Amino acid sequence: MNTYVDIHIIQSVPPSCVNRDDSGSPKSAVYGGVRRLRVSSQSWKRATRLHFADHLTTEHLGIRTKRVVEVLANEIRLQAPELTETADTLAEGVFKAAKIKLSAAQGRKDAPQESGYLLFLSQSQVSRLASLVIASTRSGDSLDAKKVKEIFKEDHAVDVSLFGRMVADDADLNVDAACQVAHAISTHAAENEYDFFTAVDDAKASSDEEDAGAGMMGTVEFSSATLYRYATVNVVMLRKNLGTTRATLQALEAFIDGFCLSMPTGKQNTFANRTLPDTILVTIRQGQPISLVDAFEKPIAADATLGYLNRSVQALAKQAVILEESYGLKSLRKLVVSMQNPEIADSLGERISFTDLASRVRETVEPLLPEQEQD
Repeated sequence: MNTYVDIHIIQSVPPSCVNRDDSGSPKSAVYGGVRRLRVSSQSWKRATRLHFADHLTTEHLGIRTKRVVEVLANEIRLQAPELTETADTLAEGVFKAAKIKLSAAQGRKDAPQESGYLLFLSQSQVSRLASLVIASTRSGDSLDAKKVKEIFKEDHAVDVSLFGRMVADDADLNVDAACQVAHAISTHAAENEYDFFTAVDDAKASSDEEDAGAGMMGTVEFSSATLYRYATVNVVMLRKNLGTTRATLQALEAFIDGFCLSMPTGKQNTFANRTLPDTILVTIRQGQPISLVDAFEKPIAADATLGYLNRSVQALAKQAVILEESYGLKSLRKLVVSMQNPEIADSLGERISFTDLASRVRETVEPLLPEQEQD
């Protein structure tokens, strides 16, 4: 039976524009009949991956790019400087052996060919592919396509294992995502506002002889809200992707920290919207993951005294109880990190500090993982 780690977050975001649509407006969605602020799942996945880059070593991370030939060619040059002149051609041969279609780079004259879509590879896979083509070149043997594909299927990076990989040219090289991330939405109705700004030209003389007006002016849209954020990790799938229990638990801890602490960087210099979650609920269960977004289908009403945070956490706790009582879906463990008063937070589960959260999840999940190792 699959084991799921569900992460529910209530987080207040001040005036900001962390995730924009094609017109530059904060993204939104209608839910429960009212307009909500929305932050896309892709945006928070990207923020989580950037958090990984600061907390995990390169060998555990992947690179997602169309410039796969260039990346591999650079690794070939690093490992075998004598192959510098032919590195691009050798790298192209690797991807052709994997039946991944390449085409001329768009807008980059004399650049190596590119894949037609973003391809997600681990740094370890890039290194092994380079070693394979170097060895075959030095020995004079043809490149073994079977070994190329084997490398694509092994040593997946943490982010590739969590978020998956789709290879349009060969579904056999796909990696099923062990993690699902929901679009974050406000727990209440939220509308966009406009900030009119001006910028002064410092070189202009402030005299009557010259226009002392602004050198530039414009508007930027923003919004503020209390968000409900949700993600779930299929721990058994994560272990299948990574191969060992140790790597799985390390990846799970990294994701919990990264998802909870990261923030998308849109317009960050303008708004400095660096907040942390007010309340985090981690539920470990078997059978199926469960979002608690229904708690906010009826939007939280405005309250000048209590604001949205307190009432959002109350609604979350109420929905969790209703779901468990109605469906009999008992969780194995519920862990809570909250800045709300004990009466509200304790109703959600066992209250702990954030520094203990990842390790407490680990001690609960570890006995539930398959025993066999694939080291």
